[in-house]
Amino acid sequence: MNEMSLPEIHPSAVVDDRCEIGPGTRIWHFCHIMSGCRIGANCNIGQNVVVSSGAILGNNVKVQNNVSVYTGVVCEDDVFLGPSCVFTNVSNPRSAVPRREQYEQTLVKHGATIGANATIVCGHTIGRYAFIGAGAVVTRDVPDYALVVGNPARHTGWMSEYGHPLEFGEDRRAVCPESGDEYVLEEGKVKKINSK
Repeated sequence: MNEMSLPEIHPSAVVDDRCEIGPGTRIWHFCHIMSGCRIGANCNIGQNVVVSSGAILGNNVKVQNNVSVYTGVVCEDDVFLGPSCVFTNVSNPRSAVPRREQYEQTLVKHGATIGANATIVCGHTIGRYAFIGAGAVVTRDVPDYALVVGNPARHTGWMSEYGHPLEFGEDRRAVCPESGDEYVLEEGKVKKINSK
């Protein structure tokens, strides 16, 4: 690994021993990166972020300011975590009842976006390229390419890989206005069928 590809870590960040941090990753002011977490290559970890032991961030993950990525959270490559979004890892927390052995996994799949101030209740999967609107409260699994908004989060549409709403015609096909990629809606699921 050449010197240019080493992670960049701001002096105010606390990085514990036994962390795995990929090349090209930037860790900004007042972060705490805890032992036993894994952060991939070319990630951007914004100000005041905590990445807990056992949390996993893939490559090119963007974590905006004031996010805590708790034990049990797994983000695949190209995930975007908006400012102050929230993860949980226990369904029924009580201060007086230790539940460290009951952490539930939350999986955020490739390319998904979680908007500012959204809350992701643990134990659910956010599908590939799904888009969680700002302030949404996710209480169930979210399908690939789905747009969900509100509290509790409701499925209101579909999004392209470039983050544009998909308008499906009578033929159940849609085209992303930016990329030109084509998508099809079949049996309540969206898949990309053609890349330009």
